[in-house]
Amino acid sequence: MYELFETPQYMRRNGIIQLEYDSYASKYFIRGKSRDENALTTNKYGTKRANAYLILENSLNLLKVEVRDRVIDDDGKKRYELNPKETMYARTKQEELQETFKSWVMNHSEVLEELHAIYEERFNRIVPRTYDGSQLEIPGLNQKITLRPAQQNVVARILHEGRALMAHSVGAGKTLSMITAGMMMKEHGLIKKPLYVVPNHLVGDFGTELLRFYPAKKVLITTKKDFEKSKRKEFISRIAVGEYDAVIIGHSQFEKITLSPERQKKMLQEEIDRVSEAVAEYQMNNEEESWSIKQMISFEKRLNERLEKLNKQDKKDHMIYFEDLGVDFLFVDEAHVYKNLYSYTKLSNVAGVNSSNSLHASDMEMKVKYLLEENNQRGVVFATGTPISNSMSEMFTMQKYLQPDVLEAYGVSHFDAWASTFGEIISSLEITPEGSGYQMKNRFAKFHNLPELMNMFNLVADIQTPDMLKLPVPEVKTGKAQIVVTEPIPYQKDKVEELGNRAMAIRERKVTPDVDNMLKITNEAKLMALDPRLLEDYDPEKYDSEDLKKTKLATCANKVFAIWKETKNTHSTQMIFSDSGTPTPKKFNVYDEMKRLLVDKGIPEEEIVFIHDAKNDKQREEMFEKMRKGSIRIMLGSTSKVGTGTNVQNKLIAAHHIDCPWRPSDIQQRDGRIIRQGNENKEIQIFRYVTKGTFDSFLWQIQEQKQTYISQVMSGKAISRSVDELSETVLDASEVKALATGNPLIAEKMTLDNEISRLRMLQSAFLNEQESLKRKVEQNYPKKIQEMKQSITQLEKDIELSKQYSSNEFQVQLMNMTYDSRAKT
Repeated sequence: MYELFETPQYMRRNGIIQLEYDSYASKYFIRGKSRDENALTTNKYGTKRANAYLILENSLNLLKVEVRDRVIDDDGKKRYELNPKETMYARTKQEELQETFKSWVMNHSEVLEELHAIYEERFNRIVPRTYDGSQLEIPGLNQKITLRPAQQNVVARILHEGRALMAHSVGAGKTLSMITAGMMMKEHGLIKKPLYVVPNHLVGDFGTELLRFYPAKKVLITTKKDFEKSKRKEFISRIAVGEYDAVIIGHSQFEKITLSPERQKKMLQEEIDRVSEAVAEYQMNNEEESWSIKQMISFEKRLNERLEKLNKQDKKDHMIYFEDLGVDFLFVDEAHVYKNLYSYTKLSNVAGVNSSNSLHASDMEMKVKYLLEENNQRGVVFATGTPISNSMSEMFTMQKYLQPDVLEAYGVSHFDAWASTFGEIISSLEITPEGSGYQMKNRFAKFHNLPELMNMFNLVADIQTPDMLKLPVPEVKTGKAQIVVTEPIPYQKDKVEELGNRAMAIRERKVTPDVDNMLKITNEAKLMALDPRLLEDYDPEKYDSEDLKKTKLATCANKVFAIWKETKNTHSTQMIFSDSGTPTPKKFNVYDEMKRLLVDKGIPEEEIVFIHDAKNDKQREEMFEKMRKGSIRIMLGSTSKVGTGTNVQNKLIAAHHIDCPWRPSDIQQRDGRIIRQGNENKEIQIFRYVTKGTFDSFLWQIQEQKQTYISQVMSGKAISRSVDELSETVLDASEVKALATGNPLIAEKMTLDNEISRLRMLQSAFLNEQESLKRKVEQNYPKKIQEMKQSITQLEKDIELSKQYSSNEFQVQLMNMTYDSRAKT
């Protein structure tokens, strides 16, 4: 910093400008950054509004520099508004400074060697173990049950390590692996009482499976009634005093067994202290509160509210708490539902970085932390087929749960440190989704150092993808999902054009956010592609009803009926997925319309069911059993209701996606219902329905890219040191306009228009800077030179004058007294 910016020596020596680092908050701060105004800091490496020291400080903290103007509202309130031109120019300087720093490191061999040594010591010192469970003897297991190699290996891992993320794909047999690991640890005296936490609707199924695998075990299986308020205390007492080989409980029931108030207070206070210190340190050094700091303050407030609530609890209420249960090992099935765990960070508005905190995620973190602390970093297994569902940053969340000690040892326990080591954030100037102004949109552009990241992750993660497992599942006809394209009807064409015009109006700021915005357009585009009648502005009198026979629903109904007819003798079954247009009374919805179409074609009504019709676990299981036998042949459901734990694959011959879900993991979960062991069909079909010229094709393409990316990272296939991060699934104005015109070059043109606007801003800022420098050279500097010359002349006169009176003779009279010694005087 001193070398590059040529910081004056007196500012270096006296600590006027110096770099400081707060390891607790993982934050850098440059003291006195506004004191040095030389041309290097305000022109070459910085700007007048954002000097080089500020830009360097932001870069060290992974922040993209922003320049904001202070605005006073009509009501007198002060706010800060982004200045797009100055921000764009400052960010150009930031990019140049970062490249300069890289070059400086590469040109200083001693620095390069030191950084290399630190990195190698921290991230390249551990090679993940491989586990071989082929020699395991498994006492008590039903003799008809055999574990596959992947299951044996993960059991061996859990026995040895005592914690794991079982990242096994859908249908890999995670249930058997978890149960076997628990029973073996219990058999060998490694644990006393394992607790299995599973989705509510799967508690009964999980219990049945456990007793099928281990018939002689004593198992406590909860029911919904056990956790009614009047019975909850009694049932929790049974868990605490009973000698069970396993206890099985639902996700929501698990949350109702809390840690003791004392332990919660201690953990909450520790978290409050961490956040408070980070907030206070930031506020001390910054006048304006950023979005991320406001999020931290909000999070701190919620923590304090929880703490206050605990303090007000009735001390006489003799509750039984989680610590009293005697549980010393936790297995969590479908653990991805706990991914909304807050990570406080200085990064603002970064796509993929979780800024919310769900209470059930916080509750899980506390219990996991308690078990790990009490059992020497052992005691927890998470199981999920989709540990990364939408963004690589979700990997940090899993590590935060299961590897807090490893993150600490690697120096990346703070999300910002993790992100700076493994990620690269880029930003672009965009109109806000509401269309109300500009925003700098930040996102992870790339992830770097992937081999080291995966080595660290693999210390806890046991990854098994479908390609790795090679399970005996049915083949997909044509080798992949078949795309069924339907032509848009007149209303859909008109609607796409309307959406395009609306998007342009938002882009040009002709409408206010409360009237229209891009989020609203994206939602309408998705519904319109599914069925026009889902939108309120569809007028049946304006459009020919015969057009509706060409929509996705009608096309899907034709396909479903044809397969139903072909497989009548084998009673093969089919599933239809849609997350939109779910059953709604007295309103058009996809489910009722699909059922009407199928019944009109001749399929008996009793052979068609909605998963939503099952009101409790008993009804749900009865429905599933009929589906397995083929007496129910068509089931409609949403990803959330049938995407996980729905084992009805026995006769499934076809799966139909009539809409595209928002996350690639949802597609994986849907397809996992049919591409599954136990399916009697050797070949199955998967259909994806797309309305041409709508949001459909865009959304499916994005999800396909995301899934390919996630699979490559998780499997380690051809893993490079860097990969691009996942794209987003929200339309922007250029994409809507491209869809509306049917011309993909429109999107490219609008992207180029954005780039031209950016370059014009930079040109304008550059010319302003040149003009400022010219004014300094032609006016300011000559004036300063003249002033300095005059000062020199005066100083020279003073020196001459002082020489005249520099003789050793000295005499002065003060208050009627004469002094001839300077010292006495």
